[in-house]
Amino acid sequence: MRTQIRMTAVLVLLALPACGGGGGGGRTSPFTGERGGDPGPVLAVKIDNAPGARPQTGLGSADLVWAEEVEGGMSRLVGVWSGTLPDRVGPVRSARESDLELLAQLGEPVFAYSGAHEAVAARIRRAGVVAAPPGAAPGAYERDGRRASPHNLYLRPDRLLAAVGDTADAADTGLGFGDAPERGGERTRTYEVAYPQARFTFRWSADEGRWRVALDGDAVDARPATVVVQRVTVRESALRDGNGNPTPYTETVGSGDAVVLRDGRAYEGRWARPEKGAGTEFTTPGGEPLRFARGPVWIVLDAADGAD
Repeated sequence: MRTQIRMTAVLVLLALPACGGGGGGGRTSPFTGERGGDPGPVLAVKIDNAPGARPQTGLGSADLVWAEEVEGGMSRLVGVWSGTLPDRVGPVRSARESDLELLAQLGEPVFAYSGAHEAVAARIRRAGVVAAPPGAAPGAYERDGRRASPHNLYLRPDRLLAAVGDTADAADTGLGFGDAPERGGERTRTYEVAYPQARFTFRWSADEGRWRVALDGDAVDARPATVVVQRVTVRESALRDGNGNPTPYTETVGSGDAVVLRDGRAYEGRWARPEKGAGTEFTTPGGEPLRFARGPVWIVLDAADGAD
């Protein structure tokens, strides 16, 4: 049977400065473009997205969410918070090799995950992240007896940050926010992305001015202002899961097509990332900046045609 692979990678836009938006004091969030409390340490959490993991906890408060495909065509999520933290997040699942490329562009984030393949764990220890699995901060994790394993591990973010000590604040560089392009954009009420064993549906709510999210048809307590579908090249890594399935690896250094959903419209665009240490720039087909609406962002990484 053909294995389709579309794994995670990261895009944080360094090329487009975050623009101020909204009222209130404090700094502008580098992940949402909104003004408010000062952004604090960056927390990234690997989150389960199997049917048995739903409804997830804390997902609706994330500043940024990546959706990624893992072994067997299933999906996982990476939630990112800075500043205001939820009381509880989960279910928490294991790390992948591609996560390190993802997190490299967040500065030096705290990375919460349930565990990792031995080879991946060794790479995490050498990476520029604050590794925080249960063994590093056991008091920050708890099992929920109402859920079946492995969908029952949850994180208390405040306890985790207290356990890891001093951490770097969110970088000032990040996602680019501002007005939509004056031209282009197709009016869109519903947009769907399908993996072999996962489906993401985004429906525009004019009353809320946000996109409503459904995962495999299950409504999610999340209302992103912007949704990005990034077409990426994927390949098999040298690693395998416990069932012998190859672990996918998404390459996000390069360029490709993208769709940016904002304000009830879909804008065709391009993405470009010159090197691992750089962020990703989104532009219109004509090369103008393609900025995001201010508010939470979801990025779905989807294999380009012929790339899996």
